[in-house]
Amino acid sequence: MLALRMNRLLLAAGTALVMLPTLALASEEAVGAIPTVKQGFATGVTALIVFAITAAFLGTVVWPKISQGLDDRANKIKSEIEAAEQARKQAKDALEEYQKSLAQARAEAAKMIEATKAQQNQLAADLKAKSEIELNAMRERAMKEIDQAKRAAVSELYADATNLATMVAGKILKREINAQDQQRLVEESLGQLQSMRN
Repeated sequence: MLALRMNRLLLAAGTALVMLPTLALASEEAVGAIPTVKQGFATGVTALIVFAITAAFLGTVVWPKISQGLDDRANKIKSEIEAAEQARKQAKDALEEYQKSLAQARAEAAKMIEATKAQQNQLAADLKAKSEIELNAMRERAMKEIDQAKRAAVSELYADATNLATMVAGKILKREINAQDQQRLVEESLGQLQSMRN
């Protein structure tokens, strides 16, 4: 409201000042191609007054609106810069959080791989120990079986030898043997032993 009154007052004063030189010139002599100092003085004063009124009008009415618009624009740009900075900071924080999560996931994966390797090594060691135990048991059984077979073979050999000795003694007792007879008896006994085994 005050600005509106000020505008009207300035407009009225400006109009009066613009008319003042015209009135002054009308009462005086005619102006030639080159005005006199007195005629130029009135025009100069009028121009200065119009300039002062225009400057005052622009300074009180127009410049505050322009200044306000520039300030609003500067504030808007500043707030947009702050928003961009905040968004950049949030993006940076999100990236750091992502990298931290990624590093944590990698560490967990490495732990899982190590645990799996340890389990595999333990399982391999257990299987190896079990295989060793089973192999040793099989060896012992085989050795026992071999020993039993050996004893059986030796027992059979002793029995066969006893039978052979008995047969040879029986044949010897029936008659007296020379070297040829002895050779023949051994060959017959071996043949009989062979036929008994088959």
